[in-house]
Amino acid sequence: MEQAKMNRESQDGDIGCCGYVLMFFSICVVVLFFPFSLCMTIKVVQEYERAVIFRLGRVVSGGAKGPGLFFVYPCIDEFKKVDMRTIAFDVPPQEILSKDSVTVSVDAVIYCNIFDAVMSVCNVEDAFQSTKLLASTTLRNVLGTKNMSEMLTDRDAISFQMKQILDESTDPWGVKVDRVEIKDVRLPHQLQRAMAAEAEASREARAKVLAAEGEQKASRALKEAADILSEAPAAVQLRYLQTLNTIAAEKNSTIIFPLPIDLLQSLVKR
Repeated sequence: MEQAKMNRESQDGDIGCCGYVLMFFSICVVVLFFPFSLCMTIKVVQEYERAVIFRLGRVVSGGAKGPGLFFVYPCIDEFKKVDMRTIAFDVPPQEILSKDSVTVSVDAVIYCNIFDAVMSVCNVEDAFQSTKLLASTTLRNVLGTKNMSEMLTDRDAISFQMKQILDESTDPWGVKVDRVEIKDVRLPHQLQRAMAAEAEASREARAKVLAAEGEQKASRALKEAADILSEAPAAVQLRYLQTLNTIAAEKNSTIIFPLPIDLLQSLVKR
């Protein structure tokens, strides 16, 4: 707020007597060399651009100009164009030591734009480059307080935290941070192999548990089926007939005909 107030004071400041004299001579030059002087006095900025005009080193009151045509005085005015579009830039991979003492390499992408052209020109030399450098240090500081598991699972929370910190820090520069995304978290190869072995062992353990549960359910089903067949001897004969039908359908060269159960029982009694 104090910086913005200083900027307003500098914009509203008087250029002094010498400034007005120079402005008078500049107007005389424009009039004497009219219409050739129009090439030097009339400038154009695009819809996505703004022009910050400096008159004798001071920012002209009224803020940035544009889009469209604007007028400058020759010899006493200078202007700088500012692109107001959102740009995206990559944060170089950072070697970070996590809270649980694991070294990881993390990179990110930042989306930001300039919302105040005057502040971006007067308060910082290169707004986007400064934002990029600040994003690198912020990425290290934020991830240094996280465990490795949090880096892998809580990327949205980390991105939101970084966005808040960057947005607050770049506000005096006239830069608005729209979005922060964690692109990749690369672990050491030894740690990757260890995690892969752990995951494989966990999958094998779950598979064995499922197989054991399947065997248990099958045993219970067989026991129930045996109990039902023991109560109805005719059901055993029907089961024999069904098995014979299945064997005949497979076109085997040898077919086994089971003997009737009643005949077997009489032989056993004798």
